[in-house]
Parts: sequence; structure tokens; C-alpha cells
Amino acid sequence: MKTVSQTDRFKALDACHQQIQEHLALLAEVLPQLETSSDAALLRQQAGTIEAFFSSTSRQHHADEEKNVFPQLLASDNAELVQAVRTLQQDHGWIEQNWLELAPMLRAIAQGEDWVDMAEMQHTVEIFLNLCNDHIALEESLIYPEAKEQLAHELAARAQRLAT
Repeated sequence: MKTVSQTDRFKALDACHQQIQEHLALLAEVLPQLETSSDAALLRQQAGTIEAFFSSTSRQHHADEEKNVFPQLLASDNAELVQAVRTLQQDHGWIEQNWLELAPMLRAIAQGEDWVDMAEMQHTVEIFLNLCNDHIALEESLIYPEAKEQLAHELAARAQRLAT
């Protein structure tokens, strides 16, 4: 089994953030069209794509952060950083809870079912979009740069030890 370097892991995490943002944008575009568009087949397909992505890739992304990014930052002496990580951990729980409400609605739409209350879905989507966008903003503005800086220091120290 091939081991993934920390540098490659961050590239993958960054790429996943881009995918998450693309799927969030698609969700924001699809939602208003569900009641007005005549291209129901395309919208059902898009709803299925969104649901599949957030039910798998996005959830795994959060698990990767919990396992590979957050622990070292939680050990920091920087109280602001530790609090930010704890906020992100709490966000993961809220995002998951919100997703558990939203996913069945998207699945139903993807399968052509008509039981979804569109006003409720609109509200749930708004919460989901806000949670995810705020979460990513905090990660990209503080957490990822700090984690990458710590990694760079570790790699430099390791290289120096190997050189001596």
C-alpha cells in the first residue's frame, strides 16, 4: 500500500475544498430551478450527483481532517488556534446533522419522487450552504495555512537532522 505524504495530503484536501465549493454552487443553482424548470431529468441527475458527492467524498474529507490535520493543531499553545479547531470540529457535527436532513430530499428529487416540501428544502439548503462556506473560509484562512506551516517546519527539521 502506498503511503501518502503530508504535502500530497494537503493537495488532496485543497482539491476537495474546490470540489465541495463546486457542488455547493451547483446546489445553489439547482434549487430555484426545481420548481420552475421544464428540464426535470437534468435537475434530477444534478440532485443525484450532489447527494452522492456530499454523502461520500465530503464526509470522507471531514474524517481526513479530523484524523490528519486537527490533532496536531489541538496540541498547539496558541489558544486562538485551538479554539478555531474546536469550532471546526463542532461544525463537522452540524454539517453532518444538516446533511442528514437534506440528503433524503435530494435523493427523492433524484428518484422523481414528489413528497419534498420545497420551502423546507430551501431553508435546509440555506443552512447547509452557510455552514459549509463559513467552515471552508475558516479552514482556508487559518487552519490550513497553520497546518502547512507546521508541516514545513517539520520537514525542514527532518532534512536538517538527515544532513548532519
